[in-house]
Amino acid sequence: MTLLLTRGDLEAVLQPEACADALRDGFRNAEGVPIAGQRVRTDLPFPGTATALIPGLLPGIPAYTVKVNAKFPDARPALRGVICLHSGEDGELLALLDSATVTAWRTGLAAALGTHLLAGPGDVLGVIGAGAQAELMLRGLRALRPCGDLAVHDTDGDRAADFAARHGGRVLGSAREVAVAADTVLLATWSRSPLLSLADTREGQHFTSLGADEPGKQELAADLLRAALLVVDDRELAATMGALAATGLPAEATDTTLGAVLRGEHPGRTSAAARSVYAPVGLPWQDLALSWVAYRAAEREGVGQRVDLLS
Repeated sequence: MTLLLTRGDLEAVLQPEACADALRDGFRNAEGVPIAGQRVRTDLPFPGTATALIPGLLPGIPAYTVKVNAKFPDARPALRGVICLHSGEDGELLALLDSATVTAWRTGLAAALGTHLLAGPGDVLGVIGAGAQAELMLRGLRALRPCGDLAVHDTDGDRAADFAARHGGRVLGSAREVAVAADTVLLATWSRSPLLSLADTREGQHFTSLGADEPGKQELAADLLRAALLVVDDRELAATMGALAATGLPAEATDTTLGAVLRGEHPGRTSAAARSVYAPVGLPWQDLALSWVAYRAAEREGVGQRVDLLS
């Protein structure tokens, strides 16, 4: 029997603290898996793209994930798909999980973790792009550290206003205005041209860029990436489809990975005056980390529907 976990089921069983702990452990230990994950993406003859992440593997978890997503920027939600959680013993399909929910949680909370580790103690938080990933990123960051004033911008003014109202913030008219106001800036957009360059920033600021997660997408200009301490989740992916790809910078332009920072192999930010950037792409093991947390919690709590796909 396969456990079907919908968006409502997942939101009932997932907790930010438990998910952040699972992601922290994953960043520390994922390199212990001898099989590299793959991220496969293709354009479609429709206004969207298809992406598959395989296989999600982590030491100590007797299962793996296969994720298939459709990304349609004008849809709500923009990401739709499914995550298949398989037993590592015999391949049994243990669970089918709503991919949009798992992806928003793992992307937002992993970004919150990276932001918490790298950002300075500034009081004002900025959000550029007020969608689902920004929602979870802000929620996760507030669970990890106190956050002060909030400044929000989105090309959809109503969405920005709703986000600001939910979280006690104020709406600003542009990405540059957010960068002027904020000490830490979270970006989660569909932008295909830089929203911020070095001239728009100041010393001591931190930027987390989630939007540059496939070829052609870009939120931060090359001069800002070169000037900052640049931390990614995977060097090669950052150069082929992440923050470096649209700028033409090589993988060697990155300073380190978040895993290396968490393992103590790199000190992260060492100067209060330094700019820092965390620019993840998203890795298959992150889907497994949260899917396993959700699956085990759902089994304990009797959440979800059992279906027999073979009958």
